[in-house]
Amino acid sequence: MKTDLDKHLEQIEAMGDDHVGSSAVTPLRDDAFELSDIKKIASIKEDFAHIMETLGLDMTDDSLKGTPTRVAKMFVNEIFGGLHPDRKPKVSTFDNNYKYGEMLVEKNIIVYSTCEHHFLPIVGRAHVAYISNGTVVGLSKMNRIVDYYAKRPQVQERLTMQIVQELQAAMGTDDVACVIDAKHLCVNSRGIRDIESSTVTSEFGGKFKEEATRREFLDYIKLETQF
Repeated sequence: MKTDLDKHLEQIEAMGDDHVGSSAVTPLRDDAFELSDIKKIASIKEDFAHIMETLGLDMTDDSLKGTPTRVAKMFVNEIFGGLHPDRKPKVSTFDNNYKYGEMLVEKNIIVYSTCEHHFLPIVGRAHVAYISNGTVVGLSKMNRIVDYYAKRPQVQERLTMQIVQELQAAMGTDDVACVIDAKHLCVNSRGIRDIESSTVTSEFGGKFKEEATRREFLDYIKLETQF
């Protein structure tokens, strides 16, 4: 016989698999950046120490006593650094003086993100493409955009959309596409524990909605890179 607590926990777990209802905008409070990074680190340090103590860990042990500080710094400065607008990369565009009119694809961009439902890693690769309408962007900026939006609690669908929308806004064109193939440790290391499965998401804008253009992009992704 399931108790009310069992039913409640099942509902929470089921919500963790619901990506469809997620917004394309990262859910942040209006006061999200009123605290300085230093104060956030101090607060998270205390909170994480409490979690460890609740789990029964001996916080006087030399191996553990520095963990709350390390985790707090990692959260604020590293894996969730993409939450802060001040860290958003500046995307400079340039005139397409050489009149390159074909598709440009930056593939195999490494993605390190964090599932917002279980706070476990998402690891994979992003493939991003655009067709110039008169401007071009530095190649490294595409990688930086992926990295910036990946460094926040995420669902993969939102991450894919945010990458495309950021490039569309920067370049003034709808002709941008992104495909992400990633493993979610909330699936691979817990729950069903399926270590082989991965999740593929895509967002196609402008000309990439046309079958021929979309197929060309997907074919480029399949090409083996030779060195």
